[in-house]
Amino acid sequence: MALIQMSYHSKAINCMVPVNVILPEIPKTLPGVGAPEVESYKTLYLFHGLGGDHTVWMRRSNIERYATKYNLAVVMPEVGRSWYTDTCYGIRYFTFVTEELPNVCRSYFKGMSAKREDNLVAGYSMGGYGALKAALHCPDKFFGCISLSGALDITRKGRDHQTILPEWRAIFDHNMQFLSELEGSEHDLYATTRRRKAEGVTLPKLYLWCGTEDFLITANRQYRDLLEELEIAHIYKESEGDHSWPWWDLYIQDGLKCILEE
Repeated sequence: MALIQMSYHSKAINCMVPVNVILPEIPKTLPGVGAPEVESYKTLYLFHGLGGDHTVWMRRSNIERYATKYNLAVVMPEVGRSWYTDTCYGIRYFTFVTEELPNVCRSYFKGMSAKREDNLVAGYSMGGYGALKAALHCPDKFFGCISLSGALDITRKGRDHQTILPEWRAIFDHNMQFLSELEGSEHDLYATTRRRKAEGVTLPKLYLWCGTEDFLITANRQYRDLLEELEIAHIYKESEGDHSWPWWDLYIQDGLKCILEE
């Protein structure tokens, strides 16, 4: 495996952005007429949480070792505190992670497959929200999605934490008077899930985990209940655990196993 630390000028974000990429080894072929093309490999787009950045998965987990097991490329972008959203102030983080970044990576790294069945998305906390948002809005691009301690009920979190209202208005809607206006919007995972079900869309394979001591356990259980109500296939697991890295490092392994092996 190789670790690539790169920066490039993003049109969606309109500045230089850092991205860490883990690349698997590819078979060496001799140049010449009729030489086989580079073997393709699967790619995991791995999202950080609200207090993290593009380096945090490399620093706090053994993701490189887990990627090696599956010969998996891993793309870890930097999105700040954006909630993986095309913000109302014009910086398009959702477009960045779902459209621009995959295209840029595939242009730089030969063998990174563009096929749906070769791409999955995962994240923890805010990144779990972002991963599910990508899976629900772009089901044609990802075959699997892993959410660990996902901040899934974005509307309820807003009402419970009034100190972040100015930040959220800047991200989601500067005219927003009450965060309840997020309910039913494109940012509401519950409403989006219901719409996808009604549309008959084939969703990616979903894996969710949350710890019973995690402050987000209620939101995860409510989302599990919604998936069960709508009869949407998924894997939901909870165990002892809080909102911390020992548990995310453990359950990213289980999530990859369930998505890639079962």
